[in-house]
Amino acid sequence: MSTLTLTNVSRWYHNVVAVNEVSMTISPGVTGLLGPNGAGKSTLIAMMSGFLAPSVGTVTLDGETLWRNESVYRTIGLVPEREALFDYLSGRQFVLVNAELHGVADAGAAADRAIAVVEMTDAAGRVISTYSKGMRQRIKMASALVHDPSVLLLDEPFNGMDPRQRMHLMDLLRRMGTEGRTVLFSSHILEEVEQVARQIEVIVAGRHAASGDFGAIRRLMIDRPNRYVLRTLDDRRLAAALLGDESVRAVSLRPQGGLEVEASDFGRFSEVLPRLAREHDVRLLEVSPTDESLESVFSYLVSA
Repeated sequence: MSTLTLTNVSRWYHNVVAVNEVSMTISPGVTGLLGPNGAGKSTLIAMMSGFLAPSVGTVTLDGETLWRNESVYRTIGLVPEREALFDYLSGRQFVLVNAELHGVADAGAAADRAIAVVEMTDAAGRVISTYSKGMRQRIKMASALVHDPSVLLLDEPFNGMDPRQRMHLMDLLRRMGTEGRTVLFSSHILEEVEQVARQIEVIVAGRHAASGDFGAIRRLMIDRPNRYVLRTLDDRRLAAALLGDESVRAVSLRPQGGLEVEASDFGRFSEVLPRLAREHDVRLLEVSPTDESLESVFSYLVSA
């Protein structure tokens, strides 16, 4: 198992600051790296993979500095957003070359295994110039996996994939995280990130905006109400009881039944709700957060 550590990392290009004093730890499992376009995600991944030096600060893998350390490439697989492919090669030739560059024993067999993992066996003999965007993404993935890395870094890997390909990649990333690999990927497809990674790192304007479980991050936003939908056997009675508590900002009856509740204090509300339901003899049928999705967390952090 491997751990990536960034300590006070900044990177600038002339007068442009791409990453500003970022510190984070990427542990085994799957982590989603989130941020709007231009936030610095690609720059961070380039530094984590050892292909770009930080202007200041350090990036280490299990305590070893990444920059100018060729030995770490044996344990890192990179799927860049940019097309780093040779269109005149077949898919298999491209993956095979990467296996040989890594000094993999029986490079041919390793290439075939990696291609099978990304479900590209049938198209492996075709020239890359004939591939769709989704196929190019998958063959890049195969080349990153061919040396069986313990760390996998993916920059916008879902781009250009159809729904079936996305589902397959999501399953593959989850499986790799379960195996104990350290997997970090960036994506703007937030609902898919939510299905793959509970652990998130949010970058906004080059700065580290948040880190942790996205649900926990949302609950820490005490200056913005948490919203819930409640279904009960007596909506009006519970609504009246909730409005009397300081943790509740607003309660409204839904036309289709149930309550919409805004709570300003998650901790207090989670204790008050079952107590009030019990005291007023109201049976709770459902309690569902309506804005704890990754979309809500991300939008709030970007606009804050």
